[in-house]
Amino acid sequence: MGSIILVLSTIIGILHLIIMGLEMFASNEKQAQTFRMPLEFVKLPNAQIALKNMGIYNGSLGLVMLVSVFLFQGTTRLSVLLLLNLFVVIVGCYGGKTVTKSIYLIQALPALITLLLILMQLI
Repeated sequence: MGSIILVLSTIIGILHLIIMGLEMFASNEKQAQTFRMPLEFVKLPNAQIALKNMGIYNGSLGLVMLVSVFLFQGTTRLSVLLLLNLFVVIVGCYGGKTVTKSIYLIQALPALITLLLILMQLI
C-alpha cells in the first residue's frame, strides 16, 4: 500500500505542476478552454494576473508534494502527504463546486483516495 501512496502522491504533484503550466504559460485560448472561461475574460490583464497567481499556488503545492515523496521517510512522510492531500481535497471540492464538475474527478478524487490510503496505513 505504501508504494501506491507514493505513486498517487507523485501523480498528484505532477498534475499540479501541469495545472501551474496551464495557468501561467498556456495561450489565452487554451486557458479559456481548459478552465471553461470566456476567452474575452481570460484576455483581461486582471484575469491573467489571477491565473498566474493561482499557478504559483498550484506549482508550489505540486513541488512540495514531490519533494515530500522523496525527502521524507516513514511516518513523517505519510503525515506530510496526509496534510497535502487533505488540502488538495478541500481545494478540489471548492473548484468542483465553483468552476467545473470535472475538478472533482481530476483533482479531488485522486487526493481523497490517497488520503484514505494514508489514513489506513497510519491507523
